[in-house]
Amino acid sequence: MKLSGLEPVSIGTASLFVNVGERTNVTGSKAFARMILNGEYEQALAVARQQVENGAQVIDVNMDEAMLDSQAAMVRFLNLMAGEPDIARVPVMVDSSKWTVIEAGLRCIQGKGIVNSISMKEGLDEFKRQAKLVKRYGAAAVVMAFDEKGQADTYERKIEICERAYRVLVDEVG
Repeated sequence: MKLSGLEPVSIGTASLFVNVGERTNVTGSKAFARMILNGEYEQALAVARQQVENGAQVIDVNMDEAMLDSQAAMVRFLNLMAGEPDIARVPVMVDSSKWTVIEAGLRCIQGKGIVNSISMKEGLDEFKRQAKLVKRYGAAAVVMAFDEKGQADTYERKIEICERAYRVLVDEVG
């Protein structure tokens, strides 16, 4: 898989793992959440910069917080990141439970990023719609093992859902 910010990142069989910087996630970092909630975006950028300096190959950005306008915060932060070449050189993973926030983020990122995530939990038509938009924006996608019946809870259900999602993505969405 080829991703990019300002610089390309190739992930393949020679890659043992991908280091995803998760500190720019308001649900996973209390310090980052506090910075964003207080409007301290320059300090928040320093968090992203530190992750890249420490070896992050992808920066995960999530603004899902009840006290935030998640979409506005995502757009503001990603636009600020885009102006920082030392941060923007790595791909961005746009992470949200709200599709509107993901799509707003996709409009801001440079290169080929990643959507985290899409699933079939809202039905096949919505899954296809989101997958087509991910493709249109030139992004990769993380697909969650959820469908209309819920989250996969057994090995067999994981295989069933993932195979179904794969077939839809490859055969129908392209």
